[in-house]
Formats: sequence, structure tokens, C-alpha cells
Amino acid sequence: MCKHALDRQQLDEFRQTGHLTVHSLFDAHTIESVLDDLMIWSAEFMESLTEEKQRWFVERNGDATNVLRKLDNPAFHREPFAKLATHPSLVPMIQQLIGEEIHLFFGQVFMKPPEVGGPKPIHQDNYYFGPDDLNATLTVWIALDDATTSNGCLHYCNQHQDHILPHVAPVDEPFNLQISGDVSDACEMHPAPIKSGGVSFHHGNTPHFSAENRSRKPRRAVAFHYLRNDARLVNSGLSYDPAMRIAIS
Repeated sequence: MCKHALDRQQLDEFRQTGHLTVHSLFDAHTIESVLDDLMIWSAEFMESLTEEKQRWFVERNGDATNVLRKLDNPAFHREPFAKLATHPSLVPMIQQLIGEEIHLFFGQVFMKPPEVGGPKPIHQDNYYFGPDDLNATLTVWIALDDATTSNGCLHYCNQHQDHILPHVAPVDEPFNLQISGDVSDACEMHPAPIKSGGVSFHHGNTPHFSAENRSRKPRRAVAFHYLRNDARLVNSGLSYDPAMRIAIS
């Protein structure tokens, strides 16, 4: 078996629950280099951010109007994130889960700042992506800080879904697509705390959410979204720039 391969038990867990956590995949030095670059990028981005785009990228929680919420396409814009998304410890696991021929089509850094980082309601990634094959996408969520139940770790529904559930979005938050309340109430959610350097894989149909950050520590994380090369995004809830795709070799 490949040194960085998932074992049979891990593969079975993913197929049964729609998600899998792998602890300590990346060492502290790797994560530190990403965080150092994130600090530089964040400052540059905030300086250039227009008022029009603030509702997409800054927190709207209380008085946190000038606190960065997220950044898009980190692997396209920043080399340390590109190295993380194509890391030789990570790629073989992705290929085991969705196939050999793949590419990265989108990514996000979630800042979840201390005490003001807002929640992300329960949703399915495939509602955002709209692939023609629901098994062709995979989200790889990497903890840059320790993610705990107090600072907003992911929560998953362990019942694997074979279809897309109805979603809605608040009128003033078109980016915040979420499973409608009557449907989401039927999903029993389980927390998935993870330390910095750990990775959480989830299927595009797996319902998940993250709560607000109530702690005094940040909960930064990066999510990379991969697609099998023989599939297409045909009914996306948001737009994804094909020029920002990164082939995985």
C-alpha cells in the first residue's frame, strides 16, 4: 500500500458516512508557512477590497464590519496554498476517493475570527457545485488552527445522502445557501473536532455546518474542492472561473 494511502477501514467509513477525518497529515512547519502567507495576503486583500464586495468577504456579526470572513481560490493566487492542495501526502487519498484523473476547481479560506466568526448553516456542497455526476466532487477541509466545538469545528450528518436536498438563501446573503429548516431538522449532526494539520474529507452530498466562533482564538481553515476530469459542473448555485482550475498530476 502507498505510504499516504487510506486503508480499507477508512475507505469504508467514508462510503458509509460521507466523510472522513485524517489527523496530523501536515506537519507544523507546513502549516506555519501557509499561515505566514495568509497574514500577508489578508492584509493586501483588505486594502484592495471595494465596498461593493464587502458583503461577500467581511463578517456581518455585530460590530465586526471590518473583519475578514473568507478568501477565494487560494491555490490559484498563492504558492503556499497551491503546494498544500497538490501535496504528495494528500493527492493519493483524493484519488482513492473520487478517481485518478482530477483537478482543483475552487477553494476557500475561512477565517472564523475570534468571538465574531459567524456560523455557516447546514448545506451540501453539491448544491453549490451542480455536477453532472454527484460522486465526482470531493471537499478537502484542512485545519490551519485547532478546530474545536467552541471555535466552530465542522459538524456532519452521518447519514450519507444520494440526492440533493432543497436549499434556500437569505435575501441579503445570496452566498449563504443552506438546507431549508424543515429538512435540516431531520439531520442528526455530529461534531468533528480536529487539530491543526489534520484533514477532513467529505462527499459533495454530505450535509454539514460550522457554528460561530465563541472562543478567543481564530479557527482558520482552507477548503479545496476537486472534480473528476470526466465530470462537469452543469447546474452551479454560484459561478466558478474555469481559468482558475489546477490540474492534479
